[in-house]
Amino acid sequence: MQAVQFDAHGDRDVIEYGEFPDPEPARDEVLVDVKAGALNHLDVWTRRGMPGIDLDMPHVPGSDAAGVVEAVGEDVTRFEPGDRVAVSAGVSCGECEFCRDGEESLCASFHIIGEHVRGVHAERAAVPAANLVSVPSGVDWEVAGSASLVFQTAWRMLHTRADVEAGESVLVLGASGGVGHAAVQIADHAGCEVFATASTEAKLAHAEDCGADHVIDYEANDFADAIAEVTGKRGVDVVVDHVGAATYPDSLQSLAKGGRLVTCGATTGPNPDAGLNRIFWNQLSVIGSTMATPGEVDDVLSLVWDGTFEPRVREVLPMSEAARAHELIENREGFGKVVVKPDSEL
Repeated sequence: MQAVQFDAHGDRDVIEYGEFPDPEPARDEVLVDVKAGALNHLDVWTRRGMPGIDLDMPHVPGSDAAGVVEAVGEDVTRFEPGDRVAVSAGVSCGECEFCRDGEESLCASFHIIGEHVRGVHAERAAVPAANLVSVPSGVDWEVAGSASLVFQTAWRMLHTRADVEAGESVLVLGASGGVGHAAVQIADHAGCEVFATASTEAKLAHAEDCGADHVIDYEANDFADAIAEVTGKRGVDVVVDHVGAATYPDSLQSLAKGGRLVTCGATTGPNPDAGLNRIFWNQLSVIGSTMATPGEVDDVLSLVWDGTFEPRVREVLPMSEAARAHELIENREGFGKVVVKPDSEL
């Protein structure tokens, strides 16, 4: 089969699209004929290499994909050939104290398809049956292949970890990106007043189209000052920050007393000044969040499948142009998701 792959960490020139051994499903796995997938910033970090993660090379990246079941392992009962499925990339053991308590994303051995193990940006992929969800027949492959990771991440951040309520105010940073544009839609659906940051007029308009009530050009304005002005110096109840060191101080400053900062990533660096004085004096909460439980995945994807939420797609490319797809993500070109399809599907 043909697959996106790299045999060493590095810049975009390490990416190739070529022959790769056909996968064979294990007893608990499903062989998926991939129709579409999507990139996340995680794919960029994986390609560059991350401390503590030693990948088998060559590595096939990709955490998001959807397609048709081609074959199933002998222990699989949930799916059969011909079923439409999407990948949910968080892998848990099912046996540790956290899994037994229904908190699979806290699993002691939690890992992510495409980041820690072989991914799904290929013509076919063998995926654990537990990591697949059914896709209704009316859902486009571009939607099915691009929704799972960002919408489950944003859903857990806002509903489970930050516990947002209708009437609260939520600031979403980087609202034109994958997690950002999902978080704007989810906060709006929850009945919150939504503030969003982006870097261009087009991206700000995109955030408004996703449900933002107030938009801030963070390159033209200090977003913490803008929040203070709009809220009468009160601040917002919740900040969704996946940017990291570059935005963390202003994120804390943007919070109302008793507010919550929820984070799922640190694109600009993991070690900002802790800001403990502001945290204890204003009684703030800094909350971490990673991926989602299977139940949370089902909850949010049901709202994607019925059209309540929409993964916005900025570009669809053949997998042979995966390097260009990475460039779009790295350079923050456009807004929404970048979808890749096997060349045989185009």
